[in-house]
Amino acid sequence: MKQKIYNRHALGVLFVILDSFCFSLMTVFVRMSGDLPTIQKTFFRNAFAGIVAFFVLARSAERFHIKKSSFGGLIGRSICGGLGMICNFWAVDHIALADANILNKMSPFFALIFSIFLLAEIPDRFETITVIIAFIGAAFVVKPTAGLASIPALVGLLGGLGAGIAYAFVRRLGQQGERGPVIVCFFSIFTSLFCLPFMLCDYHPMTGTQWALLIGAGLAACGGQFTVTAAYKCAPAKEISVFDYSQVLFASMWGMLFFEELPDHYSLIGYVIIIATAIAKWRYTMRKDAAEKARAGETA
Repeated sequence: MKQKIYNRHALGVLFVILDSFCFSLMTVFVRMSGDLPTIQKTFFRNAFAGIVAFFVLARSAERFHIKKSSFGGLIGRSICGGLGMICNFWAVDHIALADANILNKMSPFFALIFSIFLLAEIPDRFETITVIIAFIGAAFVVKPTAGLASIPALVGLLGGLGAGIAYAFVRRLGQQGERGPVIVCFFSIFTSLFCLPFMLCDYHPMTGTQWALLIGAGLAACGGQFTVTAAYKCAPAKEISVFDYSQVLFASMWGMLFFEELPDHYSLIGYVIIIATAIAKWRYTMRKDAAEKARAGETA
């Protein structure tokens, strides 16, 4: 039995790393698609992902049924997630790929903050300290003293803010029993429809290569969504989510290979602080959970 649990945990870790690989590849395709409006990139990324999610949902047992109690959360998740994605894609085009990815990975810390308001979950002292330290790490990446040069990094941080609020909504939807494919499909279609009128007002004709790259971005995003869903079916998020930071390593590799990007020493310090804080938070959560299980066993 223990061997089976261990195997599922290892499989969960593998799926999280695959998810990180897919999402890092998505940002590469977005950057390589060239000088297209960010809204246009966001539309096509979500349109292609939405088509795949639509067919997956159509083949499910409950098909397109949505719980009435979920609509508010689905709209909140889609608005915040969509705006966060627009910020992230704009940042991807203006700063180093690894910087954009690590700023987007501030989302778990933002999710911790907004869970106070959306879920009435109050973080304890240690969790509050991790948020403060993570923001110190983000400051090294943003480099606010750089003047106008720091604006793209600030936009990237706003992308992490949007994603963090969206994750808090996703957690609430999960507690309400809403299905993962519904959340993915609703978000993709909602964001595409939101971007459509803005894109039509400033549409830029695309080459065959650009079409292929944006299709690749959508497919990579689908791969990320499905692998992360598979990961959290194998093991709880609190046990494996820290491995999602491997996305920063993949992004650094793509940045060096395709764009000749090397992060400066301030960014590297920021990476270390943010990732180390995430690992410390993960270890604390695991120990806290083990202690609660032990107390529950003693009282049983």
